[in-house]
Amino acid sequence: MKTGCKILGAIALMTLVTGPLAAQERVTEGAANTKNAVVKGAKVAATKTKDGLSKTGEVMTDAWITTRVHSRFVGEPLLKDSDISVDTDHHVVTLKGTVKSRTGRTKAGDITKRTEGVHRVVNRLTIG
Repeated sequence: MKTGCKILGAIALMTLVTGPLAAQERVTEGAANTKNAVVKGAKVAATKTKDGLSKTGEVMTDAWITTRVHSRFVGEPLLKDSDISVDTDHHVVTLKGTVKSRTGRTKAGDITKRTEGVHRVVNRLTIG
């Protein structure tokens, strides 16, 4: 009878020890899953904020980008007497028209690339 009690006691002790460990593993796994979900959500929010707002808090629509690029061309000596058309679609800016020199063409592309909200530039400017 004493042996039977020892075995039952050992089984009861093992149940008490492994029960909390299994629960602790589930809690740890749940915490890890929650952390991953929060990090993923934060990254998505950061990307959308970066893509959608200017430094001044203005919404960067395609029209906003087009206007901003045009305004940055004004007063640029290399672009004087140029005829540049700016078209923006999904933050991709296409430059068309004519500039006076190769340097002017490069400058227009550089200005556009550095404009906030621009993801890519298609430079179709001709020299003439």
